[in-house]
Amino acid sequence: MSQKISLSLMALFISVQVTVTQQLVKAQILTTPTTTTKTVCPAELETAIDAIVNRPIFNRVRWGILVAPLSSGQTLYSRDAQKFFIPASNTKLLTTAAALQQLGANFRIRTSIYQNDDGNLTIVGRGDPSLSDTQLQALAQQLKKQGITQIKQLIADDSYIQGDIVNSTWQWEDVQADYGAPVNSFILNQNVFGLKLVPQTVGKTPQLLWNDPGESQQWLIVNQSMTVAANQPSYINVTRDLTGKILRIQGQVAANSAPYLVELPIVDPNYYFLRRFRAVLATEKITLGNTLVASSAANQQELAAVESPPLSELVIETNQNSNNLYAEAFLKTLAVKQPGVQNKSSADIGLEVIKTTLNKLGVDSTGYVLADGSGLSRRNLITPEALVQTLQGMAKTPAADIYRASLPVAGKSGTLSSRFRNTAAEGIVQAKTGTLSGAIALSGYINSPQYQPLVFSIMVNQSEQPGTVLRQAIDEIVVLLAQLKSC
Repeated sequence: MSQKISLSLMALFISVQVTVTQQLVKAQILTTPTTTTKTVCPAELETAIDAIVNRPIFNRVRWGILVAPLSSGQTLYSRDAQKFFIPASNTKLLTTAAALQQLGANFRIRTSIYQNDDGNLTIVGRGDPSLSDTQLQALAQQLKKQGITQIKQLIADDSYIQGDIVNSTWQWEDVQADYGAPVNSFILNQNVFGLKLVPQTVGKTPQLLWNDPGESQQWLIVNQSMTVAANQPSYINVTRDLTGKILRIQGQVAANSAPYLVELPIVDPNYYFLRRFRAVLATEKITLGNTLVASSAANQQELAAVESPPLSELVIETNQNSNNLYAEAFLKTLAVKQPGVQNKSSADIGLEVIKTTLNKLGVDSTGYVLADGSGLSRRNLITPEALVQTLQGMAKTPAADIYRASLPVAGKSGTLSSRFRNTAAEGIVQAKTGTLSGAIALSGYINSPQYQPLVFSIMVNQSEQPGTVLRQAIDEIVVLLAQLKSC
């Protein structure tokens, strides 16, 4: 399997702003707009929304909005709804829709260990994003029950997913953050490792503690951070060198603070998996000899296996918490629906499957251009109309309830848990957030108590305004929609 990362990337030292960069990609917690008890008639909606988006602070901002009844072709409000916008994590709406349609709600991802003719073992990874040390322990215990106490050679077969482990269109800082972890056949602990900086006395270097002691041996640490006086701000900056083994840690940790947690993506998923599995096997008193990564056609008897939760549960993690790794795993898993395709990566095949699937749902294929499955890429372009068509199309399928249940609920769950509280939208809006610097989005469903069910998409691009300001305005629009009534 190809595991290329461009030479230009590998030659760079990339600075990871752990406390800042992650906030640009993951949905953020913020205050909600003040609600009123008044209702809004459909005839008043255009004027009310225009009053928000035409504020002077938004003079240079691009807005894309489409609001429509769920079950009809009527349009209640439209603003550049057929133009392209960078959708951020609203991309996951398309990916999870295609996954549910093509793979089915009960689909599970299986990780298997086979015994070969020569007596050696092969473990086959199939891109399970939920796999953790707990599942590795289950595999080891299954082997032990079969009387296996020694494995002379273990082959890690990573041929199930083909292509680069990191999307070439992602920005450098995203590749170096935990939310931009690599995806291939072997995913373990979401392909991230963690370390903690424990404050010492003022002026001293914080103590470094690894969540996985084995991972510490893979890096040369240059810890230039410092413990500062109590009640001072804590911030840490990590610089990684992908061509070598250097982690340079800079910044400060307050003396009275809790340990500062840093999570970073692993560099080589295959060998990280094998290192962790060796450690787990040792706890079951199973010795492991040589390991190698290779395609293996000699698989004979399945000795052990674990499965992921059903897709119906995996999509909840994907959309509720905007999990990029899960979305990228789904994208590549979709390639199994196109067997026999040669000379294409699993991601490219998956993108073709998404287009075919959405076309059957009634989504205009000219309304989007996708470069990944998660929304991290700024080459993704989607119209508000295409998002609304996806939401409407999925509402007519057997997976409608599962798809909708995967979305955050306003004021209740996921990335909307602290938005819309004490407003008319609380509890009746289910929508997917999207956040990149300069690009904010929210698309989903509204069960208005005084109006028919609605579907909407709101995207903001090319803005210099803080994300909190943009989300505040988006939330005001959604609250208006929640107050709609038939007049």
